[in-house]
Amino acid sequence: MAGADNTAKRWNHNTYYDRLVLSAMPKGAGTALDIGTGDGLLAHALRESIPDVTGIDIDSNVLARAREQCSDITWLIGDVMQLALPESHFDLVASIATVHHLPDLTATLNRLAALTVPGGVLVVIGCARSSTLSDYTIDLLGAVQHRALPRKYGYWQHSAPVEMQFPHAYAEARRIARATLPGSEWRRLPLFRYALVWRRPT
Repeated sequence: MAGADNTAKRWNHNTYYDRLVLSAMPKGAGTALDIGTGDGLLAHALRESIPDVTGIDIDSNVLARAREQCSDITWLIGDVMQLALPESHFDLVASIATVHHLPDLTATLNRLAALTVPGGVLVVIGCARSSTLSDYTIDLLGAVQHRALPRKYGYWQHSAPVEMQFPHAYAEARRIARATLPGSEWRRLPLFRYALVWRRPT
């Protein structure tokens, strides 16, 4: 798998879930958009299978480092909510640990859905805060993985800014996702994340 090498060399809670994005990649995808690309590791992995990959980040310094690693990717500086991007264009739209920086989750999901081509796939790996017994139980499993997996892979600290204030609880994020993107799949992930996968109807 394309992302396996990235995970082995640069492991953290975000790169661990690159594999979920790669596994959701539509067959024959020709275009992909990585939102909040940061150091560009997911964009690089996508480029191994998809000929036209765009990475977006609001941090110009982080994006400059990503650009140094690969010139075959279109790198854009800016806010996905404001950039002039072609709608109904990308076969795969992906975002890892980014949507919590955009507090209006409904507007964000509508925007990402609009960028996705009919038949294409949107994948969000999001962060939220725990508020239920089920959440805290899953967090315990995450705490175990947090201690065990770095011993296997090591731990790599990405250079992008970290925001630990989450505007939504997991239950609220799930409710918004299901209301905004009917038919989407939503599930909690152990390492303090959730996964949202949605295929835009044709």
